[in-house]
Amino acid sequence: MVETAPRPGALISTIYGAFVRPCGGWVPIADLITLMADLDVDAPAVRSAISRLKKRGILTQERGTGPRAGTGYRLTPVLGPVFDEGDRRILGGLEPAALEDGWVVAVFSVPETERAARHQLRSRLTWLGFGKAAPGVWVAPRRLLADARATLGRVGLSDYVHLFAGAYAGFDDLASVVGTWWDFKAIEDQYAEFTAAYRPLATELRPPVAEDEAFRAYVPMLTAWRRLPYLDPGLPAELLPADWNAVEARRLFQELHALLATPSLRHVEAVTGLRAT
Repeated sequence: MVETAPRPGALISTIYGAFVRPCGGWVPIADLITLMADLDVDAPAVRSAISRLKKRGILTQERGTGPRAGTGYRLTPVLGPVFDEGDRRILGGLEPAALEDGWVVAVFSVPETERAARHQLRSRLTWLGFGKAAPGVWVAPRRLLADARATLGRVGLSDYVHLFAGAYAGFDDLASVVGTWWDFKAIEDQYAEFTAAYRPLATELRPPVAEDEAFRAYVPMLTAWRRLPYLDPGLPAELLPADWNAVEARRLFQELHALLATPSLRHVEAVTGLRAT
C-alpha cells in the first residue's frame, strides 16, 4: 500500500507516543518485539532500532518489577513535553488558523563560527511550521508562538532568536506572498502521497475492525501522517490555493483515526498486559 515502508525506529516512536505513554510509559522489550512482529519487523531490526533511539536520547532502559519484571524501555522523561506538543499538533491542530489572529515572526542572527547552530535553528523552525520570509526572518501563524518558545528554549537555541507577534501591515497582497514563504507544492505533494496511500484502506475497512488488524493498519498510517501537521503551518484558509489538498488528507486521517485508534490500543493492552489510564 505504501511504496516506502516506515523505518523501525519511526514505528517504535509511534507506538510509544500513541500507546505506551497512556499505559504508564514503560514496556518490556519482549512485548515490543511482539508488537513490531505484527508490523513485519523482526527482532534484530527492533533491537537495532532501540539501540539507535537510546543513543539519540529518546529511550532509556529500565527493569520492571513484580509481575512486570524484565528489561524494558521508556521514553526519556525530558521528552514528555515534546510528545504532549505532538498530541496537540497531530491530533488536535487540524483546523486552519484564523487570519485575524496574526503572525509570529522569528528574527535570528547566528555567528559564522556557529554554523551548526544556524542549521539546527533553520531545521527547527521548518519543523515548527515557519516559512522563510527573508534571510534570518521566519514567519508562522501566531498560534505557533507557544510551541516556538518552548521548542527553541528546550533545545538551547533561544539566545539566537527574537520572537515578535503582530499583524501584516503591507505592502504586497498577503495571499500572493505567502506562497513564496512556504513551498506549497512540496506540502501538497506529501498530502497527495498520504491520500493516495491510505484512501484504499478507508474504502476497504468497515467497523468493527479486529484489534490486531486495526493495529497493523493504524501504526504505519499514523507514522506517515504525524510529520505532516508540522511541515504544514495551518495557514488561514483565505491564503491557501482554492484546491488545497490538505483538507481531503485531514478528513481521511480523522476518518481512519476514529476507526482504528481504539481497537489498536486494545491490541496493545492485550499483548502487554498494560492498561491505559
